[in-house]
Amino acid sequence: MAFGRTILLAAARSRRLNDFALRSAFVKRATRTFMPGEHVGDALEAGARIAASGRGLILTQLGEAITSAEAAVLVGDHYLVLFDQVHAMGLPAQVSVKPTQLGLDLSLEECERHLLALAAKAEQTGSALWLDMEDSSYVDRTLELYIALKKNHPSTGVALQAYLHRTPADLARLMPLKPVIRLVKGAYDEPKQVAFEKKSDTDRAYFDLASQLVDGAHTGACSPVFGTHDLPLIARIVERAQSSGVGKDKYQIHMLYGIRDAAQRRLVGEGHIVKTLVSYGAAWYRWYMRRLAERPANVLFVVKSLFG
Repeated sequence: MAFGRTILLAAARSRRLNDFALRSAFVKRATRTFMPGEHVGDALEAGARIAASGRGLILTQLGEAITSAEAAVLVGDHYLVLFDQVHAMGLPAQVSVKPTQLGLDLSLEECERHLLALAAKAEQTGSALWLDMEDSSYVDRTLELYIALKKNHPSTGVALQAYLHRTPADLARLMPLKPVIRLVKGAYDEPKQVAFEKKSDTDRAYFDLASQLVDGAHTGACSPVFGTHDLPLIARIVERAQSSGVGKDKYQIHMLYGIRDAAQRRLVGEGHIVKTLVSYGAAWYRWYMRRLAERPANVLFVVKSLFG
């Protein structure tokens, strides 16, 4: 599994494979396992079907590492319109963005300006904004942005990655702010000095962090979201919440479109708040390879979906 993950993450960095994949109709067909299409209309249509099953939505346009200020403005404008579209359709949807989509590599100040506009728009339309976490080189700047946003836009959330050694300290830093945290395992290719290499270590770290979030939810100190498809881990967290007297309305479970759909529906039936992350956009290759790398067995899942 570790070797397969290494290969997939190496493939995610390849510009040649990226260019090939974006031209290949066969590879594009494979992406339908994890995303409904490249256009925002595809995501909204799929979102309406998901919402009908009692789930909420997180919408995100794929893309990262914007290299021009003009491109960052276009991304910001796209999301401003998306909030209006979601509101007009009455969808229970929030929006998640990568700071590098909004020019973080160019200017922290301009990125913050874009994010403040999106956070305000989210509140005006009855939604909320999420900041995705990218690789470890962006953690400090992303947390700085989150802290700035949280001052005036308390519904804004941020993702933390359990496989990073630094995450317990990051969580402790954020807790005084009553943060909204989506805890994920992590999907980037990080050196062993930065992140756990073994899945078992990441799983252990995830449960430890989740337990702290559950304790925080009990006292009203945070709003936790558990972003994982690991059903045994979810069961342990749910049991931990129950034993701590934390109701199902005090935390959420987030999963990706196309993965564990039956489990998502079952969790809704059990009274949990479940939201499905629906991704769209043409810049899907690196994101897609990281989804496969999170669980290399997903490769077999994709093959089965292509050939029945």
